[in-house]
Amino acid sequence: MAGTALTIPAAQVLPSTDWREREAAHVRRVRRYADPYLARRSAGRKHPVEDFLFTYYTQKPGQLLRWHPGDGVVLSGTEAAARKDWKYYKALDGGELASAGLPPGSTAVALDRRSFLAERREALLFARIILAGTAARPAQFGCFGLHEWAMVYRQEKFELRHEYLKLRLGGAGTDRVVEDNRIRCSHFDAFRFYTPDAVPLNELSPSRENQRTTEQPGCLHANMDLYKWAYKLSPALPSELVMDCFELSWRVRAMDMQASPYDLTDWGYPAIPIETPGGKAAYVEQQRAFSAEAQELRGRLMAALAPLFGSLGTETER
Repeated sequence: MAGTALTIPAAQVLPSTDWREREAAHVRRVRRYADPYLARRSAGRKHPVEDFLFTYYTQKPGQLLRWHPGDGVVLSGTEAAARKDWKYYKALDGGELASAGLPPGSTAVALDRRSFLAERREALLFARIILAGTAARPAQFGCFGLHEWAMVYRQEKFELRHEYLKLRLGGAGTDRVVEDNRIRCSHFDAFRFYTPDAVPLNELSPSRENQRTTEQPGCLHANMDLYKWAYKLSPALPSELVMDCFELSWRVRAMDMQASPYDLTDWGYPAIPIETPGGKAAYVEQQRAFSAEAQELRGRLMAALAPLFGSLGTETER
């Protein structure tokens, strides 16, 4: 496969003292979020905001705790030997050691770009389409978080969602908010959770098939999903970047639920009352700020993945 040869500048070779320090810092960063979740899970408790990134997304805490330097970085030192059997890692051979400026017989590992490209090609192709396409579209700020309200519209007729949470305005009041507002959700992975009665109220028709043309950078869920694309392309991305996406998603989730129909006051999350003009204005203000932050992260993801995207050529995702 063209473009997969491992050529590492000496500046991208990390001695064990450096990379072990980064690894430890990453573990501390993850544990701030993962440890409380694991404690709640052991105790059989739920949290509507702070469990989400560990239950909705497929990346588990143990996977997130593993630190990776990303594509194009060599980890040297005897401690690196333990990684040679990790998925998508390889031990450097003699020629690769010389290319990295390391003496013969050194212990060093790096991303196995060839195997990563072979097995993750479709994921890379789709991520390139979603990231670049979303970044290029104008942001829309008129949804006001009503997707969460549509998920419980007339819910007494269907299976209750988050049955342990109270609706702030009650069932009838929640239904009126849905009926009195335009519902314009562009994100399929939010739309697919609408109650059947809410589906025809949405002015757009997002689907898995049209996702690549409908995602837009004002959408809270599209911005939360930067974390999904980041971890799906691990270990080719540095874990610090993955965690930057995680932490943005964490904060977006908090706002998403504050603007939801649920009463989360006792959980420490005061409502953003989007049924009022003031609440709508507050929502859009935060939505714009998150959109700008997410666009910067999209750019960083695209830049970090550029060498791998280049190895894919000009083929488009099928």
